[in-house]
Formats: sequence, C-alpha cells, structure tokens
Amino acid sequence: MLKNIDPALNADVLHALHSMGHADTLALVDTNFPADAIARQTTRGKLLRMDNIPAARAMRAILSVLPLDTPLQPSVGRMEVMGDPDQIPAPQQEVQAEIDAAEGKPAPMYGIERFAFYEHARKAYCVIATGETRFYGCFLLTKGVVPPAD
Repeated sequence: MLKNIDPALNADVLHALHSMGHADTLALVDTNFPADAIARQTTRGKLLRMDNIPAARAMRAILSVLPLDTPLQPSVGRMEVMGDPDQIPAPQQEVQAEIDAAEGKPAPMYGIERFAFYEHARKAYCVIATGETRFYGCFLLTKGVVPPAD
C-alpha cells in the first residue's frame, strides 16, 4: 500500500497512467465492452483491469492522479446511447459528477457514437475495464499536463 494513492489504482494501471503522454487517450469501459479484443490493438497491447468497482469509482481514482487536457475541453468523451444520443444514463451522470469534482468546475463530456467509440478505443494508449455492469459505462479520457511548480 502506498500513501496518498487511491487503493483502486493497481500497479499496472498506475504504470500505464504514468507512461501516457500529453494528448494520449485511455478508454475506461464497462463489463459489456469487447475490452480484451480492443485492448490488443492499443499502444499498450493488453487489457488493464479495475475489477469490482463501478465506472464512477474508477474515474475518481484515475482523476486523482491523471490531469485532463483542459485546453481541449471537453476532454472526456462518453459512449452515446444508440437511438438517443442526448440521453445521459445513470453511470454517465455519476461519472460526470466525478469529473466536475476533480476539475473543480463543470466540465461537460462530449458524445461519441457507439461504433466510433470502438474505433477511438482501438487507437487509445490503453483500455481499462471496470466492474460497471450497467449499459453505457464507457468513456474516453485525454491526458493533459502537469504545469511546473513556480
């Protein structure tokens, strides 16, 4: 156990988050997503897991160490509901609350059509599977930078 590191962040996830560079993306996905098959096509090449926790809990842990690309606002995409792209299901509402809390202000997500999301995920640095069992618990995050200390 490490001090000041969210215990939901395992060594593999921490290593991936640290290894990502500015503008790299990661896909945070639910249990229904074809995570293993798509993860094999990413830069990392293997699936990372944050099992047994919902998407919002995983997002809170990730955002405790990962800066979002704030000049690119919005820097978190969400998989759109097929046939109703403006609908925001409960997992997405919960994740939005975590993003807003981490950013200290409203930081709305942008929608990504389902099949376009798969294509973006294939081009991501990595895929992290959560224990989220509800539909549409899939997100794409763009990493920002940590400014130098003055």
